[in-house]
Amino acid sequence: MTEVRISRRNYLHQLAALSAAPFLSFLNTATPTKMITRSLLSGEELPVIGLGTWQTFDVDSSPDALNPLREVLRTLVENYGRVVDSSPMYGQSEKVVGDLSSETGLNEKLFIATKVWTSGKEAGVRQMTDSFLLLRRKQIDLMQIHNLLDWQTHLKTLRDWKEQGKIRYTGITHYTESAYNQIEQIIKSNPVDFLQINYSILSRKAEERLFPLAQERKIGVLINRPFEEGILFSRIKGKPLPDWASEIDCSSWGQFFLKFIVSHPAVTCVIPGTSKPHHMLDNCKAGFGRLPDDGMRKRMIREVLG
Repeated sequence: MTEVRISRRNYLHQLAALSAAPFLSFLNTATPTKMITRSLLSGEELPVIGLGTWQTFDVDSSPDALNPLREVLRTLVENYGRVVDSSPMYGQSEKVVGDLSSETGLNEKLFIATKVWTSGKEAGVRQMTDSFLLLRRKQIDLMQIHNLLDWQTHLKTLRDWKEQGKIRYTGITHYTESAYNQIEQIIKSNPVDFLQINYSILSRKAEERLFPLAQERKIGVLINRPFEEGILFSRIKGKPLPDWASEIDCSSWGQFFLKFIVSHPAVTCVIPGTSKPHHMLDNCKAGFGRLPDDGMRKRMIREVLG
């Protein structure tokens, strides 16, 4: 993770002036606009850039730990982002998201997604009930079954809760290609509203069957691990951003990687995790301007993979 901090800091040196006020909106320009959105089957529009909270929001209650995260949330919302994804698996993350978003008046502006990560119906009900309390929500936008754990049991509960209005959408998640066959079978035989899966310029297997299936079933797609846990930044360390990246309104490698992801029509939103406001700002910029077409996407792949 050290390599990610160092390498990305090099590429984001132009944002150093934001350190005194990291929550400054990218949209304070002469031509304000809104982030690109994607439509769900319900007709709801979601911005293409969101926020993941694995590791980054699992912190103690000290001001030094919480202050940057407060600004991360503000930066997301000020730049028209809404989606925040968490899980009981992520330690204190749900509580930190709930506390900070409520304290700043942002809670109801967010599309909050979390997960159930346990076995058994009653254990799942208890865990999800706790999530409502931690996230300070009477209704959670998206409840997902984390890594398919006891998915048959929890999916029944999620359907009931959706009918009752406790949750708005149901989903399943995973982060490895080894689960793709099982995911495909689940989607084909069970109605779900969202799939959360890994995808990046390095890991594109989801394009083969899962993305077409999601499009066919009109399932929203959230993308995790967009930077491959820092591997992508390590791969291009010391390499300048190509001049032609300006053709897709791209000014950093982080935006380069994210624009590749959200340019796929099956993708609803990508949820990179960060604890740094200036990284959140840079991520948000990937949701504005031109996106690569098929030809540009191939060029981007060649640039990174050689």
